[in-house]
Amino acid sequence: MEGTCEKLHYELRGNCLVIYITDDLDHHAVTYLRDYSDRLIEVGNIRHIIFDFSHVGFMDSSGIGLIMGRYKRVMFLGGKAAVTNVGEVVNRIFGLSGLYQIIEKYDTVDEAIEGLQKKHWEGAKKS
Repeated sequence: MEGTCEKLHYELRGNCLVIYITDDLDHHAVTYLRDYSDRLIEVGNIRHIIFDFSHVGFMDSSGIGLIMGRYKRVMFLGGKAAVTNVGEVVNRIFGLSGLYQIIEKYDTVDEAIEGLQKKHWEGAKKS
């Protein structure tokens, strides 16, 4: 399932919600993205959330809040959050903020889906 809004393109792949952010993340963009992604998590069978940063060159502290808030939502569902295609500026922000301690970073969306689903099944086998 796929959909598009003015600030994002999303795709549901299995139990993963992939959000392709199509603009820089400032306060105004984050408010919209937060509300929209929360609705998608509520109505779908979402376990993991992946944010693709291919088209993001700037992110302020509200972007960190967006990622942390969605991470908390999927964490309570037994899932994880990941980011992909992170540019140099955003990568530096993630590193300095400590976000990489709770979210995973992958080069591509396909790698993120594979990695998150593999870790989910490995964790389920251990239980």
